Amino acid sequence: MSVRTQSSEEPAEAVHRAGFACFVGRPNAGKSTLTNALVGQKVAITSNRPQTTRHTVRGIVHREDAQLILVDTPGLHKPRTLLGERLNDVVRTTWAEVDVIGFCLPANEKLGPGDRFIAKELAGIKKTPKIAIVTKTDLVDSKALAEQLIAVDQLGKELGITWAEIVPVSARTDQQVDLLADLLTPLLPEGPALYPEGDLTDEPEQVMVAELIREAALEGVRDELPHSIAVVVEEMLPREDRPADKPLLDIHANVYIERPSQKGIIIGPKGKRLKDVGIKSRKQIEALLGTPVFLDLHVKVAKDWQRDPKQLRRLGF
Repeated sequence: MSVRTQSSEEPAEAVHRAGFACFVGRPNAGKSTLTNALVGQKVAITSNRPQTTRHTVRGIVHREDAQLILVDTPGLHKPRTLLGERLNDVVRTTWAEVDVIGFCLPANEKLGPGDRFIAKELAGIKKTPKIAIVTKTDLVDSKALAEQLIAVDQLGKELGITWAEIVPVSARTDQQVDLLADLLTPLLPEGPALYPEGDLTDEPEQVMVAELIREAALEGVRDELPHSIAVVVEEMLPREDRPADKPLLDIHANVYIERPSQKGIIIGPKGKRLKDVGIKSRKQIEALLGTPVFLDLHVKVAKDWQRDPKQLRRLGF
C-alpha cells in the first residue's frame, strides 16, 4: 500500500495538462470544503448538513503545469424522492466523463455501508483512475489515521479497486492540500488550459449567489428543512443613477419551501431569522462579486416541489 504523505522530488516535465476531477463520497465527507481549499476561494456550498450540494459546481485550480477542473457532485445516496434519483443520475454521468475520481472518506468515521455502496459503484467504472482521499485528518490522532488508511486500502483490495494513491488531507488546516493537487495533476491528459486564467468557476453568477443564500438559510435549521429549501435569483440588476465609484447591485431572490408550516421556521420570530440570512449571505455575495449589494429576499411555498417534475425544472433541477 502506498500512502502519500510528502512530495517526493520528481524531475519537472515541461508538458501542460488539463482535465476534470471529481470528488465523490457520502454526504458530509468533506468534498466541498476540499474543493474550496484547492481553489483557494469559496466556490462550493459547504454545510455541516448532508446533501446540500445540488449543482455541479466546478472549481478551477490554475497551476503553471496544469489546470485542474473540479466537479463537485452531490453525495450519492439511496434515493427516496424523484429529486434523489435525479441527483444520483447526475453523479453517475459525471463519473463517466471525468479524468480522475477522488473518493473522500472522513478520517473520524469508521467505513460504513454508505462508503461501501459508493465503492461498489466505483469498482464498476474501470478506466478512470481513482485516488482515495482520507479527509478531516485534523480531527483524529495518528493511530486512528493509520487504522483508517489501512481500512481504505483493504476496501480497495476487497472490491478490486486499484487506488492510484491513498492520501490523507485536512482541508481546514490546509495540510497536504498542495500534495493532493500534485498527485491529481499527472493523472490528467496533456493539453492547453480549458478556462481563462482568472476563472475560478464556470457556474453562472446567479447560480452561485443562489447557493450562498441557500447556505445561509440552512445555518441553524436543525430539523428536516435542508432538503426542502431551494433558492431562485429572480434578477440581478445594477441600481440606476448611481455614481460610477458607488455602484450598487440589486438582487431579488425567492427562498422556496415545501409547506406553509415551514415558513415560520425560515422567517423566525419577528422576521429575525430571515434578516440574519440576508445579512450573512449579502456579505458573502459582496465578497464573491466585489461590489456592494442590496438583497431583497422573499419566502414562498412551492408545494412538495421535490416530487414534482414540473417544479423541479422550474427550480433548476
